[in-house]
Amino acid sequence: MRARVQEIVFDCADPAGLVRFWSALLGGAPVDRGPDWSYVEPPGFARIAFQRVPEGKAAKNRLHLDVAVADPVAAAEEVRVLGARRSGGPVTDEQGTFQVMFDPEGNEFCFVTD
Repeated sequence: MRARVQEIVFDCADPAGLVRFWSALLGGAPVDRGPDWSYVEPPGFARIAFQRVPEGKAAKNRLHLDVAVADPVAAAEEVRVLGARRSGGPVTDEQGTFQVMFDPEGNEFCFVTD
């Protein structure tokens, strides 16, 4: 069997708000299918969807997105106006530099050098 990722779904409290953050970051138009479900189709990537759930985020994500940028430090500064925040400082190793971030609802993602 061969399968492909059709979409990645985030549980959240505010689908309409979160889809606007991710569409501003990755491109694509935010789509609100209803008050409990929104999605964006970023160019060159699987659809990212957001579904309302009653419980809040309780622990670190077991899965996160690595978002390639030319300068992770500069990208971290730019995305703060959208509601993101840093987790610690940038890390540089033999593979490049990355910066761990939180989206407006606390979901982790990383800016990584491309």
